[in-house]
Amino acid sequence: MTLSFDRNFVAPVGDPTPVSAMITRVLAPNPGPFTFRGTGTYIVGRGPEVALIDPGPADGAHIEALKRALSGRRLTHILITHTHNDHSPAAAPIKAWSGAKTYGFGRHGSGQDGALKLEEGGDRDFVPDIRIKDGEVIEGDGFSFECVFTPGHTSNHMCFALREERALFTGDHVMGWSTTVVTPPDGNMAQYMASLRKLIARNDQILWPTHGGPVMSPQPFLAAYLAHRLEREAQILSALEQGRDTIAKMVAEIYAAVDRSLHPAAARSVEAHLIQLEAEGRVRRRGQQYQLI
Repeated sequence: MTLSFDRNFVAPVGDPTPVSAMITRVLAPNPGPFTFRGTGTYIVGRGPEVALIDPGPADGAHIEALKRALSGRRLTHILITHTHNDHSPAAAPIKAWSGAKTYGFGRHGSGQDGALKLEEGGDRDFVPDIRIKDGEVIEGDGFSFECVFTPGHTSNHMCFALREERALFTGDHVMGWSTTVVTPPDGNMAQYMASLRKLIARNDQILWPTHGGPVMSPQPFLAAYLAHRLEREAQILSALEQGRDTIAKMVAEIYAAVDRSLHPAAARSVEAHLIQLEAEGRVRRRGQQYQLI
């Protein structure tokens, strides 16, 4: 299976853009190598009361754009897929302005057991008003969301399935323009791949990532997404067989055709694969070096 990305996504920054009968997107002005064109905040609902998914970064212009887009309607739910700084910080000012409650799995790192050294980029200030769990249903004015727990990208990552449109809001778990970075210690490759398999077993008709455009044919795309991860795992094992026993050596070979500015992120993804392989008893780590078992 070939993983084919769509990088043709174009949307106006700050202007509310209807993308379905129930969904409007407002794009934040935070483009970058990991955010693509920016954070896409979704307003969901047909009636006077609506929900908001991933309010986005603590950017004044974006927050004001959301207030304008919500003018004349009552915001009742603020849903957070996960707590990276491009997704959840705007929840606090939007909550203070609207009075809506926030919904999320928990604080950053809350899906991990024990003490956790958190990576940069995590929103340590966000605490949901209402903690949600897998399979729970959130209901509002003409809309209902099933919570689909998908740890991996972060330990507290949650997708939201809009039942009325059989649409799944995937946050950063699955994106149509790129693969997802899995960064230890909060990111976990074994959990990530299990979460991909979980979505493959579903029957959603469309995926709405927080970055980029929608995925119109979820099942073949998800299968290719998983196959890509398995291929990367095979490349790491092959590199070890050839004596490339450090992450730096593996990245130099496996990501030779990728912009070197992205190699640090690639190194974290390789590390995530190696942690999984070590846990499975297929690889042994000694200091900075790895070897096959």
